[in-house]
Amino acid sequence: MNKRLLNVGLIVLIDMLGFALIVPLLTFFADTFGATPFQTGLLVSSYALMQMISAPILGRLSDKYGRRPVFLISIAGTFIGFLILGFANSLWMLYLSRVLSGLTAGNISVAQAYIADVTDEKNRARGMGMFGAAFGIGFILGPALGGMLSQFGFAVPAFVAAGLTFINLLTVYFWLPESLTQERRAELATQKKVDISLKALWIALQRPLVGPLLWVRLGFAIAFNTFQTVFPLYLLNKFGLGAQQTGYILAYIGVVLVLMQGGAIGPLSARYKESTLLVAFLGFSLIGMIGWAFSQTLNTLLIFMFPMAIGAGSFNALINSAISKTVNRDEIGGMLGFGSGLESATRIVMPALASYLLGAYGTSTPGILGSVVMAIVTVYAFMNLRNQ
Repeated sequence: MNKRLLNVGLIVLIDMLGFALIVPLLTFFADTFGATPFQTGLLVSSYALMQMISAPILGRLSDKYGRRPVFLISIAGTFIGFLILGFANSLWMLYLSRVLSGLTAGNISVAQAYIADVTDEKNRARGMGMFGAAFGIGFILGPALGGMLSQFGFAVPAFVAAGLTFINLLTVYFWLPESLTQERRAELATQKKVDISLKALWIALQRPLVGPLLWVRLGFAIAFNTFQTVFPLYLLNKFGLGAQQTGYILAYIGVVLVLMQGGAIGPLSARYKESTLLVAFLGFSLIGMIGWAFSQTLNTLLIFMFPMAIGAGSFNALINSAISKTVNRDEIGGMLGFGSGLESATRIVMPALASYLLGAYGTSTPGILGSVVMAIVTVYAFMNLRNQ
């Protein structure tokens, strides 16, 4: 396998491990400073808001100045954010930590651009699948490790996350070569400044090839983040499950997700068109979403979580690969950044909306909303992507 792919996969794994290690504990950390539920919600949303703003900017900068410098800047910012979190003695320091980490959280979109640089179109979906597998493994291991460390105080997981991030910084500095050639960077330097405004995003959404892909990514993110952000609360209210049991179910979903992204995407993308696979995996996600909405027993829910994990685990790898193939090389990082920004926007709104629906109208309502959105997205994708 491409050595640079392995390097960037390790970077993504360590990055996600540090992120997933601390994020599930933020609610409890904020509670120690007397935060209200609304303030805690703002703490979670502040990261997504800052990421939405910064991801396209960092992506465009990586197109112009190279992936490696932006990697170093973004990882350094995350490292400082975790240090602030570890030393926090007031609520405003928690906010400062998350705002800084969000502003410098561009390494995910830059990693996707790096993979696009070092793979050809035939192997790109496989490379994105490896990225997704590393992402998923970190998501599985992080919460469990954070839970174990939290018994020594909430600052301990923050410092461990900072340590992992510092290792990532060293990994990039010493072992990750630049993926853009000197000639390519010189070419990019002579080009006019690329527009990264909301107007540019709107223009991108109207483009004939990449536009439908961005709309599909946005719609999928709305539906899936309805599920992802409220699922633990759903399990508590519907089945009375605690943190440990919820962790087992999330691990089950994560394992299926990793197996799909790490093992199945490459062979499937070699045999079928990506547009066909995208529609198919949206269908799998829709089946899982409907099952989530209407399951009355835990065993039934677990059955429907299987197609949900298959669909979600495959979609993200495929959509990023497809987006990278519909734009010029100098646009890849910025366009993936736009996609990441759209996804981040849904993580600002959907946690509050899904939680409100669950509390006010019952445990099935977030799933019903997600099912309706996913059905619309699946039909839209079938109508607009089948000829790509």
